[in-house]
Amino acid sequence: MADNEVGRDECLLEVRGLTKIFGELRANDGIDLEIRSSEIHALLGENGAGKSTLVKMLFGSLEPTSGQILWKGNRVRISSPGQARRLGIGMVFQHFSLFEALTVAENIALSMDGNVSIENISEQAATLSREYGLPLDPHAHVADLSVGERQRIEIVRTLLQNPELIILDEPTSVLTPQEADRLFETLEKIKSEGRSVLYISHRLEEVQRICDRATVLRHGELTGDCDPRTETPASLARMMVGSEVKTVSNTGGKVSDDILIEAKNLSAPARTPFAVALKDINLVVRGGEVIGIAGVAGNGQSELFDVLSGEELAQNRADIRICGTDAGRLGISARRLLGAGFVPEERHGHAAVSSMTLSENMVLARHKSDSDAFLTGGPLKIIRYNAVLDASERIIKEMDVRMSGEDPDASSLSGGNLQKYIVGRELDRKPAAIVVNQPTWGVDAGAASRIRQALIDLAEAGSAVVVISQDLDEIFEVATSIAVINEGRLSAAEPASQMTLERIGLLMGGIHGEDTPVAETGLEPAHAH
Repeated sequence: MADNEVGRDECLLEVRGLTKIFGELRANDGIDLEIRSSEIHALLGENGAGKSTLVKMLFGSLEPTSGQILWKGNRVRISSPGQARRLGIGMVFQHFSLFEALTVAENIALSMDGNVSIENISEQAATLSREYGLPLDPHAHVADLSVGERQRIEIVRTLLQNPELIILDEPTSVLTPQEADRLFETLEKIKSEGRSVLYISHRLEEVQRICDRATVLRHGELTGDCDPRTETPASLARMMVGSEVKTVSNTGGKVSDDILIEAKNLSAPARTPFAVALKDINLVVRGGEVIGIAGVAGNGQSELFDVLSGEELAQNRADIRICGTDAGRLGISARRLLGAGFVPEERHGHAAVSSMTLSENMVLARHKSDSDAFLTGGPLKIIRYNAVLDASERIIKEMDVRMSGEDPDASSLSGGNLQKYIVGRELDRKPAAIVVNQPTWGVDAGAASRIRQALIDLAEAGSAVVVISQDLDEIFEVATSIAVINEGRLSAAEPASQMTLERIGLLMGGIHGEDTPVAETGLEPAHAH
């Protein structure tokens, strides 16, 4: 335990009236929060509720407009992450900051104060990783590690700084169920040592499982504290959004005989030294089906999406068929004209240009497939902006996109609201086939429910839907069949009703379907859990 320790149940960190204003936006408005020693404290809220702003102030990445931060009863000004670490506050971000060409020890060394030898760091990291059940090889190159192992690096290098408070932002979003269980064991050990954890997650079941208390933010304001162990996921979601969150309904529509998305013996070389090669992938999706593709990040999901969407062309025309047409050598616009839609993982810079308005982004995405509606004139086309704005407003209403003004820049929307708009932009076309990569990444419960229901409704109307997701709860909620991608290989799709979390975890770890048939696992279907 760190020096100047506080006793169990005493206040470690307190904020009083913490406020952060950006222009006319009050991102945090008079927040009061108390984190005790030896507790795992959840911070909950919708996208745009102010969670990121709050923890950035606690970690010194932002300075508050007003209010106080007290550390062990003493008022402090945290002006930088370095100062936060010196106080005893560490943070593990959702998006890792690691150099893939360097070793584990070299990455850890970059965050250490003072001159410490690589040998010393390697020894400390190896010892600490054993003590906390986070196995790591200090000499391994990051490029060769799984995403779960990379997260261990972030946690170990934070622990090496001997923090008394660790902030974790969506820590299980990239983990298999088995890796998540190991992380929870680590957090219990951290708690038993008198340290505290501020835990940010949209996965309410795990908040119930491991957190002692929860603080809920809504629209930048504190709406309450609770003991999550006495709540339900539904009641926690209601506290976050201020109303009941609609339950996703998936009755399963009629599956047609029409194959609308197909990949046949699809292989593709790795485009970069750190990319994943696709190996002999076979995928068949019929109208009315939702095929969920699970997997730990970095196992070929992005590469598969790129080649299915046409961002990267397949080696042969017949490698991919869209709506009955050989499309392997066709680009995105040509595939959209066949009746397909695509939603990439990255919202900013990939699905939308941040500095452009929503309507301008609509034109960029749909000027080919909706040329008759959006464009007029001869060879020199003129944009019919009234038609574009009408379509944009229809999507905003249908997907409940919340924004600050008419036709704002994409950058002004919270992540969840921009995601709802991007998904709605594709669904508005009523595509016969759609491929969506991480549809609710970092999205709150209300927005996730709306997006998932929209994808299910599209399938029930007869479309073929492929959902690539690291969220296993999401996979089970929307999919009729589930496949798992691991190191660029795709397992055979199997009925979701026959799959288990344990079996998916094994497939995610590299045990392929033909080696472990469902009948031999001895596990109950996941829906029985």
